[in-house]
Amino acid sequence: MTKTKEDILRMIDEAGVRYIRLCFTDILGKIKGMSITRSEIEQVLEEGQGFDGSSVEGFARIEESDLMAMPDPVTFRIIPWEIAGERVAMMFCDIQTPDGAPYDGDPRWILRRSLRKLHDKGWTFYVGPEIEYFYFDNAEDPAFLDHDGYFDYGTVDIGAQLRKQTVNALEAIDIPVECSHHEVAPSQHEIDLKYQEALVMADFAQVYRFVVKEIALENELYATFMPKPVFGHNGSGMHCHMSIFDGDKNLFFDNKGQYNLSEIGRQFTAGVLAHVKEITLVLNQWVNSYKRLVPGYEAPVYIGWGRRNRSSMVRVPMYRVGKEKATRIELRSPDPAANPYLAFALMLEAGLLGIEKKYKLADPIEENIFNMSAREKAGLKIDTLPNSLENAVHEFEKSELARRVLGDHIFEKLIENKKIEWDEYRMHVSQYESEKYLPML
Repeated sequence: MTKTKEDILRMIDEAGVRYIRLCFTDILGKIKGMSITRSEIEQVLEEGQGFDGSSVEGFARIEESDLMAMPDPVTFRIIPWEIAGERVAMMFCDIQTPDGAPYDGDPRWILRRSLRKLHDKGWTFYVGPEIEYFYFDNAEDPAFLDHDGYFDYGTVDIGAQLRKQTVNALEAIDIPVECSHHEVAPSQHEIDLKYQEALVMADFAQVYRFVVKEIALENELYATFMPKPVFGHNGSGMHCHMSIFDGDKNLFFDNKGQYNLSEIGRQFTAGVLAHVKEITLVLNQWVNSYKRLVPGYEAPVYIGWGRRNRSSMVRVPMYRVGKEKATRIELRSPDPAANPYLAFALMLEAGLLGIEKKYKLADPIEENIFNMSAREKAGLKIDTLPNSLENAVHEFEKSELARRVLGDHIFEKLIENKKIEWDEYRMHVSQYESEKYLPML
């Protein structure tokens, strides 16, 4: 819903808000920002807020550090609990240079730029992520809060109570929730947001992660979106459902098409599959992401698609009569620690490349890929995702698609950052190594 300057000032005064958080996102997906007071908000809405970007990950160099945060009024929302005894509001900002040009290190701008291609056609890109996370008693020596499993439900369970509080908080700030439930691993949960236009959903995903963590903290517990926090248990994913509409028409649906998937839908899916290896560094950007992407824990490591097959990386849910608008593709490899702006931009652009170049979609694979032999997988030409951050960087470095979509600035900064992370990991002596090798070597 569009909000005017007058709407925002009225909402601030009616709620007794004293502080407004101006938020933006660095290239790794971490929310950054600054707080201003009620007395400053009118001027900031008009002129923006200047700040030094030189110390923000992936942002400006020292010699070009002056940047402006321009609030996007549509993102204004009042946080539904007090912080340090005060009512606080928040807004996402677009980052600009002092002359008013979009800043090429701003992930929100990268997604905006990709979406312009669709807007020129009158199309809309919708995304619906399933964002999983864990609750622990603390971050230093984490212990599960429960030993439940998939869809288990207990009204007195602390995890279920936290999840309900989180859903209530999200809906109180107009972020619609479709459903929530316990996930497969102990103490693992999922809250599914109702699908939205991609830029709106990227903002929602950032707010979602903030709200989940804050409510856990309010209850003296800890929530984490770490992809694989515990050895021997399933990791957390961010399965992303995607579709493109022309007005009210779902361009992925065709009742005469094979599997009721239109030619555009098939080409988009083929584009995602063809380019997923080279964009994996953004969809799975941490060393720990590749502890999740291993066979045996339901993680989609094999590049292929199916309808019922949850071992495939891309799933096209079965069509139900009367639910044409629900036709979509589901990419299952991203994890919840990704930067949603960059991830959505690259998933969209990979699919659009498939449409533009008319990629052919291979036949679906409905057998359980996890149970196939190496020979069977080779016979079906089933490729796999990079199996480490290092290999993901190698694939990313060669990608013309990633450089074009992200621009030189973010593309190069991300590679630089991830090479440092890999080197730090490679040199670290882990507890596993100490326990295994000290007694024998």
